[in-house]
Amino acid sequence: MNKYKYVLFDLDGTILNTFEGVTRSFAYALEHYGIYVKDLKELTPVLGPPLYDAFVSMYGFSHDSAIEAVAKYRERYSVKFVEESKLYPGIKDTIRKLSEDGFKLVIATSKPEHFARNLLDHYGLTQYFSFFACASLDKSRDSKEKVLKYLIDELNLNPKEAVMVGDRKFDLTGAAHFGIDAIGVLYGFAPDGELEKSPNVYLAKDADELYNYIKNA
Repeated sequence: MNKYKYVLFDLDGTILNTFEGVTRSFAYALEHYGIYVKDLKELTPVLGPPLYDAFVSMYGFSHDSAIEAVAKYRERYSVKFVEESKLYPGIKDTIRKLSEDGFKLVIATSKPEHFARNLLDHYGLTQYFSFFACASLDKSRDSKEKVLKYLIDELNLNPKEAVMVGDRKFDLTGAAHFGIDAIGVLYGFAPDGELEKSPNVYLAKDADELYNYIKNA
């Protein structure tokens, strides 16, 4: 009998490569404040934490300015987010097989539900997920811990029956906070060495390794 009943998937950097859409939209918001980014790779750290936190911690925005900047970000992202995204190799097959194997798949993302559903609809993946735990637009549920708390409460989920799949430390530490096992995917947005520093976390280099680990847990 498998160890897990639920597989909780992060979205950005785990299912979809959204680097172009997120970084171009973040740069667009910064330009509104006279901040110009020469190389989008400089914005890789914004992929993972809540956008508000990235504007505050990386650029010193005040509370009000950060809220305004997030709105500016979404002004562009809401138009470009689908076309500026792509699936990671093999992940669609991994998700399909896990669903067919009887696992309950859940989205657990700090992205608002509107964006998450539209992306998964576009790639034909929505059908495989039984529940969406996403960030709220009013910032009341924006961190991975808050998203997971909402998920646990809504599904009456036993943390020991679940595993979190994500590409950043925020996914792994959020899961650890609730005693949920975690798998770090090495093909996402984490800086070199970030995931390797996390204790008791399995690391998968690609979608096939991810599937085989969960299937045989």
